[in-house]
Amino acid sequence: MRWPLALLLSVPLAASSVRVIQTNSAGDTVSVIDPAINKVVGTIRGIEVNHGAAAAPDGSRYYISNESRHTLDVVDAKSLKVTSSIPLSDRPNNVSISRDGRRVYVAIAKSPGAVDVIDTTSLKNVKSVSVKGAVHNTYVTPDGKWVIAGSIPSKTITVIDQATETPAWSLEMDQGIRPMAFTVNADGSTKWILVQLSGFNGFAVVDFATHKEIRRITLPDLPPGREKVMTGGNESHGIAITADQKTLVVNSRLNSSIYLYSLPDLKLQGGVAVGMAPDWLTLTPDGKTAYVACAGSDAVYVIDLTAKREVAKIAVGYVPKRNITAVLP
Repeated sequence: MRWPLALLLSVPLAASSVRVIQTNSAGDTVSVIDPAINKVVGTIRGIEVNHGAAAAPDGSRYYISNESRHTLDVVDAKSLKVTSSIPLSDRPNNVSISRDGRRVYVAIAKSPGAVDVIDTTSLKNVKSVSVKGAVHNTYVTPDGKWVIAGSIPSKTITVIDQATETPAWSLEMDQGIRPMAFTVNADGSTKWILVQLSGFNGFAVVDFATHKEIRRITLPDLPPGREKVMTGGNESHGIAITADQKTLVVNSRLNSSIYLYSLPDLKLQGGVAVGMAPDWLTLTPDGKTAYVACAGSDAVYVIDLTAKREVAKIAVGYVPKRNITAVLP
C-alpha cells in the first residue's frame, strides 16, 4: 500500500490506526500485527498458500492472493473473515492497489504473463492485461499513474498506464525481476525504479524517464565470523523507501541482514542482522521502524532504523514472506 507523503507523515503510530499485515506462505493464516505493541492481535484463517496483501484506503477490507485456489480473497478488516473469493485467470503472486482503492492489480505467475484487474466495487475480475512473462510482483507508483509488473522468467519490467490499463513501455534486464521500490521527483512523478534482481545481492537503478539502467549497487560483504546463506538465485529480496524519501532499506537473504542507504546519493548508512531468509519488509508511516519478514525463522524482526538495532521479534505463521503497512482511518 502506498500513500501520499503528506498523509503518511501526519498519521500517528496509534494502536487504532496502523496494522502490519503479514502473509504466511506455508499454511492458511495471515497475521495481523499492531506496531504500537509489537504483537499479533488477529489472525485471518482459511487462505491456503496466501501470498500478497493490499488494504482498502477506507480501512474496511484486506485483499489477499490465494495461490491454492487461484483467487483474490476479500477479508473484512473488523471480523477478519473472508467475505468473497474472486476467481483469477491463473495462479497469483503479489498484489497492489490503486490510490483510490477502486482497483486491485494481481500478478499472475503463469506464462505467458498477465496482470489481472479487480474492480473493488463489483468484486469482479474485469480485465487481464497481457505482459511478457509470468509476473512475480505488481506495484502502483507513488503518484498513482503507473502499475509496474516484474517478471522473473522474462527478466522484464512492464509499465502499465493506470488510466487506460494498457502497457506503456517495458525494459528487459539481464536477470529476473524481483521486488522494486520507487523514488519521486519534486512534482511527485516517478524518478527511479530501484529493482532487485535474481542472483544479485543488491539492486539496480532504472531511470524512469529514459527507461534505462543507470547504476547498480552491491550490498556489503559480511564481517569476519558471519557466514553467508545459500539462497538459490534469490540473494536480495525486499526493498522499501521511507515516506520522506530520505532512506532506502534493503534486505539481503544472503547475509541475513538489512542495509540502509541515504537518498538520493545512495550512500551506505549501516546494516542490522536479522533472522534467516529475510524475504520482505514494510515500514511504519513515520519511517522509523522496519518490519522484516524472515521466512526461515517464522518471525518478523522489528528494527529501529534510527538506532539501527532489533527491538522486537514477533512469532507469526509458517514461512512469512510478503507484508504491508495498513493505515486505517
